[in-house]
Amino acid sequence: MSGQTGGCLCGEIRYAFEGEPAATMVCHCTHCQKQSGSAFSTIIGAPEGQVEITGDPARYRDSGESGRSVERQFCNTCGSPLFTRAEVSPQMLWIKAGTLDDTTQFTPSAHIWTRSKQCWVETGDIPAFDTNPG
Repeated sequence: MSGQTGGCLCGEIRYAFEGEPAATMVCHCTHCQKQSGSAFSTIIGAPEGQVEITGDPARYRDSGESGRSVERQFCNTCGSPLFTRAEVSPQMLWIKAGTLDDTTQFTPSAHIWTRSKQCWVETGDIPAFDTNPG
């Protein structure tokens, strides 16, 4: 999955990252459900220094289900959710996998916050955690 690019729906914000992601997950927390407008959010953890962002995403700060600070970044023009910065992982930028130009290489390695997942969602053979692992 090395060398990925992506961006928002209208193209105002673009990004590129090099190297392999530190993590690929599906987050089922209630905040990701509301922020994505869906049952979960698919996310890629990339070390902050490996991501180059073109454009200036809008920011919304809240407290995640863990009670810790979370900054959600999105396009102010089209509303696409793009990135998350979380207090629990300060050196990591969490990229919304649906914004990748090529999503065929994304495979989640874990499901997190499954205690709040929708009842119809199956996690299959992928490791699942009630909250954040570690």
